[in-house]
Amino acid sequence: MPGARVVEPEWLDELPTEDPRAARSRRDLVRINALMGNARMVAAALTCAGPIASIAEIGAGDGSFMRAVAARLDAAPRDIHLVDRQPRPGIIAMDVFDWLASAPKVDAIVANLFLHHFENPALARMLALAASRTRLFIACEPRRSRLALSGASLLGLIGCNDVSRHDAVVSVRAGFAGDEITTLWPQGNGWTCEETRRGLFSHLFVARAS
Repeated sequence: MPGARVVEPEWLDELPTEDPRAARSRRDLVRINALMGNARMVAAALTCAGPIASIAEIGAGDGSFMRAVAARLDAAPRDIHLVDRQPRPGIIAMDVFDWLASAPKVDAIVANLFLHHFENPALARMLALAASRTRLFIACEPRRSRLALSGASLLGLIGCNDVSRHDAVVSVRAGFAGDEITTLWPQGNGWTCEETRRGLFSHLFVARAS
C-alpha cells in the first residue's frame, strides 16, 4: 500500500462552472465513472439493501451519476436529493455540512468520488452527520494504489483534458486503502461496515444500520 493520504486542491473545484475546460472535464468524468464501473457498484449495493424510497447524493455535481445509478435499479427511489455547492438545475446548492445538519432522514446516502476531497478530521465529522440522517451509506472512491496512479497518469490516451488528467492523479493520492473510511465512521450504535477494493481503481465503502 502507498503512503498516507495527501489531500490537495483539484482544478475542477476552482474553475468557474461555465469555463469550457471545466465543462470538458465534467464530460470526462462521466467516461471515467463508466470505465471504473462506479454506478454499477453503487446500484448493486443499493439493490442488496432492499427497497429504497428516498436517497440523497452528496457532492452530486450535475446529477449524471445518480441518473446512471437509478437506471440500473429495478425501481428508482421516489424521493431523490442531489446536493452540491455549485448551483445547477435540479441541484440543492448547499455546503454538504450545512445540508447534513438540517436534512430530512433518507433511506440511503451516496457519495461518488467525493469523500477524498476532505482531510480526515472534516471527513469524520461529515460521516457522523451522515450516520444521523440515514440507515445506509455508500461511497465509491478512488483506490490509493500504484496501479490506480498509473491508470490516472494515462487518461490522456482516452482524450481526457488537462484538468481531468491533473485531478485524477490528485484524487488517487487522496484516495483510500484498507479500512481507512471505516475507522472514521462513528463506532457502535449497531452499524456494520464493509470496505473493499473493487475493480482495478475503485474503493467501495458501505455502512448499514442494523
